Amino acid sequence: MTVKQRWVLVLTSLASLITALDALVVTTALPAIRLDLDASVEELEWTVNAYLLPFAVLLMAGAALGDRYGRKRVFTGGLIVFTLASVGCALAPGIGWLIAARAVQGVGAAAVVSVAQAHLSVAFSAEERPKAMGLFGAVTGLATLGGPVVGGVLVESAAWEWIFWINVPIGVVMIPLIITKLSESVGEARQLDFGGIGLATVAAFGVGWSLVRGNAAGWGSVEVVGGFVAGAAALAGFVWWELRTPQPLMPIHFFRSRAFSAGNAAMFLLFGSAMAGLFFYAQFLQTVLEYGPLDAGLRLVPWTVTVFFFSPIAGKLVGRIGERPLITAGLLLQAFASGWLALIVEPDMAYSEMVGPFVIGGIGISIAVPAVMTAVFGAVPDEGSGAASGTLNSLRQLGGAFGIAIATAVFAAVGGYGSLEEFNDGFSAAIITAAVVALIGVPIGLAIPARRDVPAPEKAAVTPDKSAVE
Repeated sequence: MTVKQRWVLVLTSLASLITALDALVVTTALPAIRLDLDASVEELEWTVNAYLLPFAVLLMAGAALGDRYGRKRVFTGGLIVFTLASVGCALAPGIGWLIAARAVQGVGAAAVVSVAQAHLSVAFSAEERPKAMGLFGAVTGLATLGGPVVGGVLVESAAWEWIFWINVPIGVVMIPLIITKLSESVGEARQLDFGGIGLATVAAFGVGWSLVRGNAAGWGSVEVVGGFVAGAAALAGFVWWELRTPQPLMPIHFFRSRAFSAGNAAMFLLFGSAMAGLFFYAQFLQTVLEYGPLDAGLRLVPWTVTVFFFSPIAGKLVGRIGERPLITAGLLLQAFASGWLALIVEPDMAYSEMVGPFVIGGIGISIAVPAVMTAVFGAVPDEGSGAASGTLNSLRQLGGAFGIAIATAVFAAVGGYGSLEEFNDGFSAAIITAAVVALIGVPIGLAIPARRDVPAPEKAAVTPDKSAVE
């Protein structure tokens, strides 16, 4: 690995780290935010999804901006927006302000992440890429490992606002390093697809809003049904528009590749399940088992630490056995772990009973993610890596947002915060929902093409993997 490649790997991994950290560090702070800002479970959900939804929708736009105007330029600008929005979150006087600032954070994160993986993909050859992706996943795993713990430390020792202040010094250090250490790169110059952005936004927020409002407004209400109809119509319109516009936001033709389409779908469902679980784990540990924020964060370590250790191993295994076994096994393990935990939870249970499901679920996520990334990037030419990165990360974040939304709707319908028993009932139903989401992904994982020979670097730079195209 050259010095230049090391800088690319370090800076892109750190970018992924801080944006992932911001999605996860909130988990152990949710009970404190609920009490301090008098927030409902739906409003707590929006503190997470207000970040994830614009993050998801604008990732593809960020990739297009990076391809056209320069990835380093977009990378730097996105990190500046993200850092300033973190200040806004920390200063939020109420839940509405916090949700709005989180949405701006999502905009900045979209610009950062969309070009980070494109930088990484271009810097490494086809043979080097699986190992680089594994290391990238391991560093991102530090956010998974550290997010709940860091959140617990800051909430318990200071206040929940400090989970956002922590982003500021990281951003201040990274910005000059990006400017001085990364080379500018561009992809295929594309016009910004405003029609696609608008339709994708309506689709995501229409469906997301209806899932959040379903229990309160009634699933048959005009508001909820109208949101679903608007979201579905916008989604259909998005596909129609993308197939016809000369400069599409999302490369619909890439979905002709079975590896690309199945890989993206697997990522959507895997993170839908994982984020639905994480949203409730820290709340269960604090609300039902009565641990403090720090103790709750530490007790999530058996779930999160596996990501750090197993991602590099999975990155190496991909080249030997292919993506399909790892993706399928990962989804199965995540489904099994969630189902196991949902069946054993009780208000008087011992924490030790949760360790087994936490470890198994963490291993499942760890081995699936590098395999999905390799499958998706291996199915497209190098000049399409920016668009592929935007698509994959967009569906990953959308999966997390909709997983949380669906699980929260189930939680609110079955349980609530009224008593320990009521919370326990809602938690169990929500985690069963997470298990079902992962289980749906298993046949999709099996649709990933069998192991393929890695193409020569010069060929991979100009043509997609034909064996993955159906």
